[in-house]
Amino acid sequence: MAVLRTLRLTLSPCTPSDRADFMELERDPEVMRFLNGGHAIDQEQSDPDSPFLMPRGTEPHVWTARRTANSAFVGWFCLWPENEKVAELGFRLRRMDWGQGLATEGASALINWGFRHGGYDRIFACAMTVNHASRRVLEKIGLNYTRTVSVDWPGRFPGIEEGEVQYELTRAGWNGG
Repeated sequence: MAVLRTLRLTLSPCTPSDRADFMELERDPEVMRFLNGGHAIDQEQSDPDSPFLMPRGTEPHVWTARRTANSAFVGWFCLWPENEKVAELGFRLRRMDWGQGLATEGASALINWGFRHGGYDRIFACAMTVNHASRRVLEKIGLNYTRTVSVDWPGRFPGIEEGEVQYELTRAGWNGG
């Protein structure tokens, strides 16, 4: 993993000192709305059976995103390997940083890194069908819709019945960013 810089962000491999910022994201019900219906996460324990990532600063494939200008925490991005040729893109940003193009900027940097340096041939991402903002980010960075799947997660919340959409980009379809 390398430190990645974009116009406004610095993405650095996460460290244990990022733990409090990561956990603060999970306290915001709007940030968690499409992950678990907006319920608070037990701040001291991560559920190993959770259907979504809850980084604590020791994960090898998670980058912490901070504003380059002032080092303010923005969120995190991940490029989680499924195997040596396929990785899953994920991200979570503070609500105050939504709608500014930062998710697109950070996710695009990870896609480019993944194809240039990570050795991946395919990168995919998933989002709840009803999470239109995340879907727009995936489309802006060049991922293509592949399918919708039903989800059987513990707990029910609005929108879960519509399932999860999957998007992907292959090295052959990547424009070289």
